[in-house]
Amino acid sequence: MTVQLGPITLPNPIVAASGTFGHGDEVARLGDAAGLGAVTTKSLAPYAWPGNEPPRLHPTTAGMLNSVGLQGPGVERWVEHELPALRACGARVIASIWGRTVDDYVVATKMLDDARDDLVAIEVNVSCPNLEDRARMFAHSCDGTTAVTRAVVEHARGLPVLVKLSPNVTDVREIAGAALDAGATGLTLVNTVLGLAIDAESRRPVLGAGGGGLSGPAIKPVALRAVSDVAREFPAVPIVGTGGVMTGVDAVEMLLAGASAVGVGTATFRDPRAGVHIRDQLGAWCASHRVPRVADLTGRMTWPM
Repeated sequence: MTVQLGPITLPNPIVAASGTFGHGDEVARLGDAAGLGAVTTKSLAPYAWPGNEPPRLHPTTAGMLNSVGLQGPGVERWVEHELPALRACGARVIASIWGRTVDDYVVATKMLDDARDDLVAIEVNVSCPNLEDRARMFAHSCDGTTAVTRAVVEHARGLPVLVKLSPNVTDVREIAGAALDAGATGLTLVNTVLGLAIDAESRRPVLGAGGGGLSGPAIKPVALRAVSDVAREFPAVPIVGTGGVMTGVDAVEMLLAGASAVGVGTATFRDPRAGVHIRDQLGAWCASHRVPRVADLTGRMTWPM
């Protein structure tokens, strides 16, 4: 079950996706953090952030719409109060960071320096408004993605840097290339798809902030296409394929598309042990199909002639 995510060795390819496993051990108490390949924290800014007005979550036909708004305690408080409990569970931790300016990302990275021995990587969530570019998302711009990635890599002091990209672009390969050229170790593909839910009776959006991000089974085809496109364009890039993975077979599909590891997110809201179940289902699938190493699945999809 062991896989390589660039320079990172994981005991299995299942990674808890950012925003779905909490900041510390709140979900780990109900699940098995040590049994996952890694746990990605909810994205942290260099300051505390209250998030969006409620309601923040709304179920959809085949998934969930969320507008939590990156609520968090800030990196400094997280390192002091949340990280120790998560590490005590035996988790391999990927710290996800966000910001509204390039300097925010730099400060957040520097704040993680004292915790570097407790981390396996930094995930850079660039699906955030860039206040230096008319509030356009960093992930929607090659220049914005380049600036953030380069700044984080410069101050990460050798920690692997995974850049989390948005599917809400014309061609994710362009943005992926910008992140890799700026020094990213690998990529997390993808973040949520922009969506909207409306209450017909009140004629208002269901979520307090208006629109939100769609996750869950509905976006799996979008995620598979993004992973496949990027993996074919950049065959050697380590990818955490994320979006709509609910079963072991979903994980197999994500690996076949080109992912080295598989992010599990919305499924955890239904069952805090979903990642462990998916890990076991993936292992059983490999055994029944005589696949000796799960890593042998990566990029092995056969395209039609």
